[in-house]
Order: sequence, then C-alpha cells, then structure tokens
Amino acid sequence: MIEFRVEDMTCGHCEKTVRAALADALPGAPVTVDLARHRVTVDGDAEKAAVAIAEAGYTAVRVG
Repeated sequence: MIEFRVEDMTCGHCEKTVRAALADALPGAPVTVDLARHRVTVDGDAEKAAVAIAEAGYTAVRVG
C-alpha cells in the first residue's frame, strides 16, 4: 500500500475526483480515502498514482 497526503483534497467532490483518477490510472486497485486526514492509500504503481492525482488537479505527497 502506498500512502499520499493530499492537503488540497477538502470535500466530497475532491474525494470523488481523486478516486476516479486513481481508478482510471490503476484499474481494480483498492483505494482508501480519509478525507478528514487528507490521506489517500492505494495499491499499485506509486508513480502512476501520483501522476493521476496531479492530473486531477491535486498535490500528492508520498508518506513513508
């Protein structure tokens, strides 16, 4: 599992957008979003995930 801090993900719409971007980039990969903590966890290629989040308009910082 790869964890990102996405501070500019602040609402339900943001969460939905990030989930959709990751689903497109990493089909079938499990995604967990903790909106209150601004955290996204995903299985798969970290670089693809980071690029997908960035292309969706958000800033992803890998944690750990």
